Amino acid sequence: MKFNKKTFIQSILTDPRRKAIPIMTSPGMELLNAMPREVFQNGELQFRCIRSLAEALPMDAQLTFMDLSVEAEAFGCEIVFSDHENPTVAAPLADTAEKIAALAVPEVGSKRTAETLRCARLCAEHLARPTFGGLIGPYSLAGRLADMTEMMILAAAEPETAHLLLRKTTDFLRKYIRAIKQTGVAGVMIAEPAAGLLSPEMCQEFAMDYLREIVAEVRDDSFLVILHNCGKTEKQVEAMLSTGADALHVGNAVDICDILPQVPENIPVMGNLDPVGVLKDMTPEQVADATTALLRRTAEFPNFVLSSGCDLPPGVPVRNMHAFLNALKEYNQSLEENHD
Repeated sequence: MKFNKKTFIQSILTDPRRKAIPIMTSPGMELLNAMPREVFQNGELQFRCIRSLAEALPMDAQLTFMDLSVEAEAFGCEIVFSDHENPTVAAPLADTAEKIAALAVPEVGSKRTAETLRCARLCAEHLARPTFGGLIGPYSLAGRLADMTEMMILAAAEPETAHLLLRKTTDFLRKYIRAIKQTGVAGVMIAEPAAGLLSPEMCQEFAMDYLREIVAEVRDDSFLVILHNCGKTEKQVEAMLSTGADALHVGNAVDICDILPQVPENIPVMGNLDPVGVLKDMTPEQVADATTALLRRTAEFPNFVLSSGCDLPPGVPVRNMHAFLNALKEYNQSLEENHD
């Protein structure tokens, strides 16, 4: 059955029971006893990890792997793989104006973009719950290609060069997000964490204006677009909303109760338990307490969706995610009992 975005959002806004959509794929590697080095290079193995989680944990939707090195690799960056961590970019590729001018926009399907699309297609074909694909945002991709510090300097001192690079990253991501949509997934989460380093004005000019183009490429009633920024976003909410994204996802660098009042009630806001300090490092009992505390603090906001603050790193115990979801179940049951 075709995914209906309006129905999905309406179920968030009108059902007093909270939904859970954590950015969670790495515990699937633990379930399959698979190493990151293998998983991040194999779309079918990624799907198997996600399917194992979907079978083990009662989430309301799942996401594909948040691998923010895939798009940089397509442009030509060397990638470092690990047995214990997510892949990383080895070195910048276009850290001068000359290199940026010469940089070619790659084809979608090159390098590991083919594997991420393969994973998304398998999820859409075989999983009952909605699956959201993933891609990086244009500013964060530019920071990986040019070096993050260098990109900030370019934006401040050589804006024309910065915009040239952003034009290239945006042109690629517009094609890539169309390809993700064509796999049949229910939507996508765009991760633009580097924008959290910018002033509100620069965030608008160098990140959100380009994101608006990418969102417009695919936005319709059957495709949900979530914008993720795990930086200090308290003063960037207006800019984030200007992208036309259907939902926002914020990280644990902010108090989500500072974000929620700034967002219209018809737009879901997802977040924001610390993926390391809480979900990885705490005991199951502590995870349950932290989850319940967040649910109680956000009780007055009907558009809140329970999630992690960012992608869960490798090593998060599956028992902690059971504690997270059991705490949500108990909270929702208490709401039903009070309503009766």
